[in-house]
Amino acid sequence: MRALVVRLDSFGDVLLAGPAVRAVAAHASRVTLLCGPRGEPAARLLPGVDDVVVWEAPWEGVRPPSVEDAGVDAVVRRLREAVFDTALVLTSFHQSPLPTALLLRLAGVRRIGADSVDHPGSLLDVRHRRRPGRHEAEAALDTAMAMGFAPPPGDDRRLRVLPSPDTVALTGNGPYVVVHPGASAPARAWSPERCADAVQHLADAGHRVVVTGGPDERELTRRVGGDVALDLGGRTGPSVLAGVLRHADVLVSGNTGPAHLAAAVGTPVVSLFSPVVPAERWGPYGVPSVVLGDQTAPCADSRARHCPVPGHPCLDGVAPRDVVVAVHKLLEETA
Repeated sequence: MRALVVRLDSFGDVLLAGPAVRAVAAHASRVTLLCGPRGEPAARLLPGVDDVVVWEAPWEGVRPPSVEDAGVDAVVRRLREAVFDTALVLTSFHQSPLPTALLLRLAGVRRIGADSVDHPGSLLDVRHRRRPGRHEAEAALDTAMAMGFAPPPGDDRRLRVLPSPDTVALTGNGPYVVVHPGASAPARAWSPERCADAVQHLADAGHRVVVTGGPDERELTRRVGGDVALDLGGRTGPSVLAGVLRHADVLVSGNTGPAHLAAAVGTPVVSLFSPVVPAERWGPYGVPSVVLGDQTAPCADSRARHCPVPGHPCLDGVAPRDVVVAVHKLLEETA
């Protein structure tokens, strides 16, 4: 059986699909993951994925292409030529799977399943309804199981990635705490000033600190790391970042992809979590964690990309000392 799993949005979203992907792979001869460009690096890290098809859908992302520019006919043709027997469409709780399901019907996919609040008509063969309060990783696996894709025996149902490279030459020997100051949406980021203060407080408490960030975040990581941290801004692709996080004692991060990558390599997370999305659905999954930030702030559940409240109180109300206390709590729990 040739199976297709669809997860069209960002890096962290694709990582959260990992347990569901492994469940499908346990029953299929070959698994292809259809994802967007932001999710592609994560797709290539997931166990159980044989092929990756990248397509930018006109109904996903911050700046989606127009229908004309999206190449709908081309992707339908490509999927039709691959001849998939079944497809699992994974979406967040606030997204509809039906545009994707229509595309897959046009591509001739024989059996399609998804979690759908909306009436699917003839677009879905399996219509799952998620249980209230489920984490996104759990909801995805629930949908896979509703289609008959039970996890393989012994699978721990946690996040997982392919083995990462040895990064000791990059980080040096000895324990360290990683601080990742950037975020995919400004509303989910702690201010650079607070991050820099937290790095200083961690260093003063005796921790070696490593600061990470993407190629477009080098200025941010330099500012946050200052003279007291190892600055790896722009020097870690996804696989290397997984290695850096795997050897870390704790990650300090906002609600963004690296927090889920840390969970996938078993590293505890201090999560500076803006409540624009619910922490119960998007918090660090399957690892010890401490969530900091006012989860009852006025921005709660707004899904805002830019903070709608002056002063960003949900996160900037967190003191750097709070981060040090949370790191020590996790170190005690995992000792």
